[in-house]
Amino acid sequence: MSVLVFEGFLSTPQMLALFDESAIVQAMMDFEAALARAEAKAGVIPQSAAQAIASLCRAELYDVTGLVAASGRAGSLAIPLVKKLTETVALFDPAAAGYVHWGSTSQDVIDTAMVLQTRRALRLIDDDLLSLCGHLLDQAEAADSIPMLARTLMQPALVSSLRCKLLNWLMPLLRSAQALRAQADEALLLQLGGAAGTLASLGDKADAVASQVAAELRLRLPEQCWHTQRDRWVRLGAELGVMCGSLGKLARDLSLLAQAEVGEMMEGAVSGSGGSSAMPHKRNPVACMQALAAAQRAPQRVAALLACMGQEHERGLGGWQAELAEWTGLLLSSHGALQALAGALAGLRIEPERMRANIERLDDLVAAEGLALLLARVCGKARAHQLVEGLSQQVVAQGRPLRALAQGLWQGDAEFSRGISADELDAVFDVQAAARHADARVHKVLLTARSQWQSLMDQPLAP
Repeated sequence: MSVLVFEGFLSTPQMLALFDESAIVQAMMDFEAALARAEAKAGVIPQSAAQAIASLCRAELYDVTGLVAASGRAGSLAIPLVKKLTETVALFDPAAAGYVHWGSTSQDVIDTAMVLQTRRALRLIDDDLLSLCGHLLDQAEAADSIPMLARTLMQPALVSSLRCKLLNWLMPLLRSAQALRAQADEALLLQLGGAAGTLASLGDKADAVASQVAAELRLRLPEQCWHTQRDRWVRLGAELGVMCGSLGKLARDLSLLAQAEVGEMMEGAVSGSGGSSAMPHKRNPVACMQALAAAQRAPQRVAALLACMGQEHERGLGGWQAELAEWTGLLLSSHGALQALAGALAGLRIEPERMRANIERLDDLVAAEGLALLLARVCGKARAHQLVEGLSQQVVAQGRPLRALAQGLWQGDAEFSRGISADELDAVFDVQAAARHADARVHKVLLTARSQWQSLMDQPLAP
């Protein structure tokens, strides 16, 4: 039971509802009803039998918990489900009972049910992913030439801009939105192959039945059943893993920026979120925590999906069953991370003054690269690097700004004074100019992002 508690803690009510016992059983029943209607339309089974079967394909009529409990002994949830459906149909129409699940197999019903639920899950993911992207895009457009410290290897580097930072988070997520849609188109397919993948039991009616089932369930029809062809399905899972990685990058950055010692950005306040059981003053980055938890688990889940691909011959032993469990977990944590960050970014607190103060307390060391390049015009790159390295050591030791030391060097050396103007030296230390330059570098990126996001918003996924 504790596993369910902690799994749910990292997911969302909507996603948990999609993959609860009743929802999975109903999706399987939807397949059975569609199969019966398609076979009746193709003349494989009587119309009356199809009506009787379809009318009883309602999960609320059955002991779902009992079916799930029996699935472990049976080796598949489909076996007790089909048995109970057959028994129930027989109570009302004994002749129709003989046509339940006609020509199909356990993997057909379970794979198709998982496709149906995954389609619904991807709609939830798409909605929250585009919401998160929209928040980042709006904030990037509003962040006009706001200086922000760039950090490399966890240390202060140069002056960049807030817009650069936000776009650095946004663009991978936009690409994930596009890639998930493209891969979903490839992977969300009907599964209907029968016992060995050939639909032999349906004879010359196989194509007609498969086409009708696909049409009724609004799924694409594959060129061949994919019982052990898991490549498209696993690629979709891998795209979810990549998205989780990008969410983890955003969450890692944001949680570091939210530290009191930095204080440049903070999650938007959500009622009841982020408190401490011991310290009343704390507001913990809970959304970042959820995203990081998903990012840390996704690689193992995707690796497990890849490991499950070596399924034996026409129907796998163990690999398919393991894949089902990992697949559900990947979707649960993916949506948990997305929804948490989408909510937190909606009210993201940005502190430009703190960003500026964090730059200024470094005593102009963020301009060291620019100064070295300027001096290199006069004395060469190696000598300039040596000079600025020495000046930087003085900054640390003496607490004097690099700008003052550089001006002293410039004034005391005629060669530098002749080769470099005072305005050029001042420009090296112009923090606002550095932010404008960074913004200019991503101007086209910003325009492209808005266009891509709007295109995705204009074509919402079907529920």
